[in-house]
Amino acid sequence: MCHYNTILHQITAILPRHIFDYHADIHHKGQKFRKYDRWSQFMAMLIGQLTGRKSLRDITHNLKAQQKRLYHLGMKPTSRATLARVNEQQPASLYQVVFRELLAKCQHLAPGHNFSFNAKLYLLDTTTIQLCLAVFPWAEFRTRKGAIKLHTGLDAEGYLPAFMDMTNGKVHEINWARTLTLPKGSFVCFDRGFTDYNWYADLMENNIFFVTRLKKNADVEYLLKRAGRKAKGITNDQQIRLNGIKDPLRVVGYVDPETGKQYRYVTNAHHLKATEIADIYKERWMIEQFFKWIKQNLRIKTFLGTSENAVLTQVWIALCVYLLVAYQHFKSKLGISMTQIFRVVQLNLFAQCNFIELFKPPDRQLVDTPQLSIFDQL
Repeated sequence: MCHYNTILHQITAILPRHIFDYHADIHHKGQKFRKYDRWSQFMAMLIGQLTGRKSLRDITHNLKAQQKRLYHLGMKPTSRATLARVNEQQPASLYQVVFRELLAKCQHLAPGHNFSFNAKLYLLDTTTIQLCLAVFPWAEFRTRKGAIKLHTGLDAEGYLPAFMDMTNGKVHEINWARTLTLPKGSFVCFDRGFTDYNWYADLMENNIFFVTRLKKNADVEYLLKRAGRKAKGITNDQQIRLNGIKDPLRVVGYVDPETGKQYRYVTNAHHLKATEIADIYKERWMIEQFFKWIKQNLRIKTFLGTSENAVLTQVWIALCVYLLVAYQHFKSKLGISMTQIFRVVQLNLFAQCNFIELFKPPDRQLVDTPQLSIFDQL
């Protein structure tokens, strides 16, 4: 009979302990640990995310209940006070590095996107998480409200968060977007909140293609219409010039057949079909789905610490959990959603069986057995 470690051990095995410890030594602050380590912190917070724990006390009580099953994880005993102190004091930058390590492994297995071009396609957006300003005074947003913003660039290949940053609520998304280093020849799609003509010009200068919606009050000079028959749903396809951008752009008009709503997309991708421009912008909906997934399944709306470092620690570990589930989704090829995988893992985190067997029904072999009759006993 085969022996298996816990499901938790199997899904975290893609992160070798020696690599984690190497980065932990670099991202360490203060005196060395005597009875604790960053690996135990990581695993405790990760278990908290996977099991939906609501407090540090809830996490540590859960760990005590599973103490016998934590042996193979290399964890040390975790108290609430120790976990709180490490979350507050030890740099969250460690988990940003761990996130990058896991992202590279996921990208190696991720499927490609469904468009005709081979270049990367990134979907940009920002989500805001409201916070109490009295409890999180560093999370400035408005006069009486606090918030943080998660700025995300989703890779359309596997819908992985290739670019991620957290700021206070006052930082506008376009200021974050200007800091991105996008590969030449790639595509980037974003909504009207990122409108900045100077940034558009920088993207074009760096040979990066963009697709976004045109604002109603945009200063537009309409040029020649593109030749050829229009595909179904396309109402307009012509060159334009925006004020401050010397090179001509392209506007594509599209009517959604389901809602009848009209859209105007602006892009510098002159070589693509108009329908593909519309499809690229439709793909932007996937980043909304990403935000919905992490908010519904992970603990990123309520926090277990009040300092900026503790919040960052929780957010980066939550994103690491997303990548761990995504990796199993790509590798197992079970044909089910990430949500289904996440739910099954939640219920069987400490089960000792093969990961794939969790999702396969047991073999039911029919065994011929003699039917007994109560009348035979009379």
